[in-house]
Amino acid sequence: MLKKNVETFLECDKNYEEAEVILFGAPFDSTTSFRPGTRFGSSAVRHESFGLESYSPYQDCDLIDSLVMDSGDLELCFGNTRAVLGEIRQRTQEILQDQKLPFMIGGEHLVTLGAFEAVQEKYPEICIIHFDAHADLREDYLGEKLSHACVLRRCWDLIGDGRIHQFGIRSGEQEEFYWAKKHTCMHRFDFEGLEKTLDSLKGKPVYFTVDLDVMDPSVFPGTGTPEPGGVSFDELRRAATLVCEKARVVGCDVNELSPHYDASGASTAAAGKIIREMLLALTKKA
Repeated sequence: MLKKNVETFLECDKNYEEAEVILFGAPFDSTTSFRPGTRFGSSAVRHESFGLESYSPYQDCDLIDSLVMDSGDLELCFGNTRAVLGEIRQRTQEILQDQKLPFMIGGEHLVTLGAFEAVQEKYPEICIIHFDAHADLREDYLGEKLSHACVLRRCWDLIGDGRIHQFGIRSGEQEEFYWAKKHTCMHRFDFEGLEKTLDSLKGKPVYFTVDLDVMDPSVFPGTGTPEPGGVSFDELRRAATLVCEKARVVGCDVNELSPHYDASGASTAAAGKIIREMLLALTKKA
């Protein structure tokens, strides 16, 4: 049985037995190809959350009243990517077996694969909603298939065509964009088409993964691969809340905060507020 973390995200301090959603951190960035540091994202967003309110005026509800437990960060083995993904998968399986919703905070985007493997095992008909600046659809990156640049391609290996819905994508190799035309449902640059996608997925299990670099670096510079031309904080807040309200989300993650690239703390605060809004939408619906 998981125990409450000593330092928790906002008011996410419920007991495991009563909790509906279980937060956990995956502090891993060993395949980062540009600027490392996302291994510090989950602990930073937890620590800095004390500067935020647990109440959301957007949704008029408070995390104090939500059944969420923060179980802390996993202790991961750097240098062994497959072992790390196995640890993430095991934690996710444990949460799912107890009929609770796993909510992971990364870490680089590759951590999604470990959690998704566990969710797909329980829900073979799973679909993915993916917010990101980057396509993450490479077959390999410098010969390595287990890379943050390949994470959605590895998820596709498990579920096949037509079940990955990507939004905000504005960067990648030409081959990734051509490949996506045949194999995924890619919506470039923004969230246009999101409501129609949610209507089409009604009742189907969904894994929701949010790479925070979908936001423009002018509002979210604290990330490893900043990509100009992204959405605003409020556009992401509205879209992420909509997914959590309308979709049958059975697992989710937020990743790619690299806090030391934004000494102001604004990026960490933005990440914390996105997580807060997602948690409230998920538990309000439950």
